[in-house]
Amino acid sequence: MLVSELFDIKYGINLELDSLEQSDDADAINFVARTAENNGVVARVKRIPGKEPQPAGILTCAGGGSVLSTFVQDKPFYSGRDLYLLIPKKEMSLEEKLFYCHVIKMNSYRYSYGRQANKTLKNINLPPLPDWLKKYKIDYSPINTKIKHKELPFDTTEWKKFKLSDLFNVVRGVRLTKGNRIPGKMPLATAGASNEGVSDYISNPEMKIYKDAITIDMFCNCFYRSYNFACDDNILVLQEKISLTKFVKLFLVSVIEADKYRYAYGRQYRQKDFMLHKIKLPVDKIGNPDWDYMEEYIKSLPYSDLI
Repeated sequence: MLVSELFDIKYGINLELDSLEQSDDADAINFVARTAENNGVVARVKRIPGKEPQPAGILTCAGGGSVLSTFVQDKPFYSGRDLYLLIPKKEMSLEEKLFYCHVIKMNSYRYSYGRQANKTLKNINLPPLPDWLKKYKIDYSPINTKIKHKELPFDTTEWKKFKLSDLFNVVRGVRLTKGNRIPGKMPLATAGASNEGVSDYISNPEMKIYKDAITIDMFCNCFYRSYNFACDDNILVLQEKISLTKFVKLFLVSVIEADKYRYAYGRQYRQKDFMLHKIKLPVDKIGNPDWDYMEEYIKSLPYSDLI
C-alpha cells in the first residue's frame, strides 16, 4: 500500500530551534528535527504560548536532511523544518507503527545526492504487515545492570602491535549462491554490516557449522558470534590458537573494526590481508597481550553482565 493510503500526511509547524528557548524543566517539550539520531529529538524547549505541540503517537518523517528518517514520537513535540507528520488513518499498535517506520526508512537510498522526499513521500509503496507481527507484542520491561560504575585506565600509548595470524588461524567460508540455498534454521553469515551480516537461514548439509568465533567479512565488518552459524566465501572465520573468553573476543572485535576505514572505496579484505593485518593491544609486564586486562575492561562496562 502507498504511504498516503495508510497515513494522513501533514507538514510540521516549521519552527527554528535557534529562535526557541531550550529547557531541562519537567514540562519542557521535545523538539524533533531532520536527524537520524535519538528518535529525531535534538533538544527540549519551553512551551510556546498559543502553540500546542503535536500529540504523542504519530510518526515523524524527514523530508530533507537525513531523508526518510522516520520515528514514532512517544511524547508531545514541536517540529522543525522539512519534517512531515504521518497520522495513521486507522488505529495502529505501536508494533505496527515501528514496522512502518522501518520500511519507510528502507527507501532512503532513493534519495541520495541531495534529493528530498517532498512530492514523492505519499507515493512510496510499502509491503503488507507480516502475519506474525499482527500478534507480536514487544516486551517493554526495563533492562537493568548490576555493574557499578568502574573506570579502568585506557592508555593506548603503551600498547604494542601483534599480527592477527600469530593469534588466530583462519578459515574461509564456502561459496553458496542464493539459488543453491536450502531453507532452514541455520543462520548464514554473508558480507554486510546489517544484522551482523546474517542474510538467510539455511539447512544445506555441505556447509560447515561454526560457533563461538570472530568473523571478518570482505568489507572488514567484524563480529563475535556466540551462536551456531554457517558462512559463505566472503567471510573469514578466526580460530584462536589459545583459548580466549567471549569478553576478550568482544574487545578484539572493537580493535579490528577500528581498521575498517582502510577498506573503503571498494578495497576488499581477503585472506592475504588477514596475514598482514596487525592490531595494537594492551600488553603485560613481559610484552605479551594482556588478556586479563581486556576481559576486565569489557566486564567493567554497563550491561556486560547481560552478555
